[in-house]
Amino acid sequence: MAEKEPREDKPASDGGELGETARQMRAAEPYLAAVWKLTGGAVVGVLGGYWLDKWLGTGPWLLVGLSLLGICVGFYGFLREMARLGKRK
Repeated sequence: MAEKEPREDKPASDGGELGETARQMRAAEPYLAAVWKLTGGAVVGVLGGYWLDKWLGTGPWLLVGLSLLGICVGFYGFLREMARLGKRK
């Protein structure tokens, strides 16, 4: 009987078994999360302001105010995430 060659152990789950596209997407994941924080804050502010204006009949004022607040909160979350990512590297 022929002897079998020793089997190499599987590589650790550091992404070595992933394709190039999957590695790139995994590397981009923290940045995509930061962008979602930015857009999410703005979208929530706009939609909340629009809904409250329709419900209370206050014209565009709550839409404008909550839009600005949502954009500020989104930028704060985005910049905070970017600073955290900068410290990690």
